[in-house]
Amino acid sequence: MVAECTPVDRNPLPGSIAIDLPDEAATAGLAKKLAAMLRIGDVVALHGDLGAGKTCLARAVIQALGDPEEHVPSPTFTLVQTYDLPDFTLWHFDLYRLESADDAFELDIEEAFAAGVSLIEWPDRLGSWLPEAHLEIRLAITNDGNSRRAVFSGAGDWRDRLTPLCNA
Repeated sequence: MVAECTPVDRNPLPGSIAIDLPDEAATAGLAKKLAAMLRIGDVVALHGDLGAGKTCLARAVIQALGDPEEHVPSPTFTLVQTYDLPDFTLWHFDLYRLESADDAFELDIEEAFAAGVSLIEWPDRLGSWLPEAHLEIRLAITNDGNSRRAVFSGAGDWRDRLTPLCNA
């Protein structure tokens, strides 16, 4: 199925878009588009309840950038997994179990922000340490319980960079 893209009028950041994801194939297709946009220094904050699809989207981005058959585990217990990809190192953080924002420095999050690309599940655990110029993706389970809705918004140059997500 194809993901449908619509503008979001009530989002506080201008230029936000919502993309309906009817199934995992649509999520994987969206992940490929997102993966093609990423560059060193990018921070992607993945918000959503348990089961909303944060890890599924992160896994699909990592597989799109590297080996599509690579096993990509959730970093729920390790807190971080790194992937040495052709263009950069990708850091996949799951901060659900982080006890305080300062504990993120033990995970080398500063290095990730400066020299790689960061996908961060549960970014609210970082508090003020989350860089201002990040891409925010809010995932939610839709009413049918099987599909998802992703709302994208971003500060800095992300507002302009989001446009390709809606193009075929």
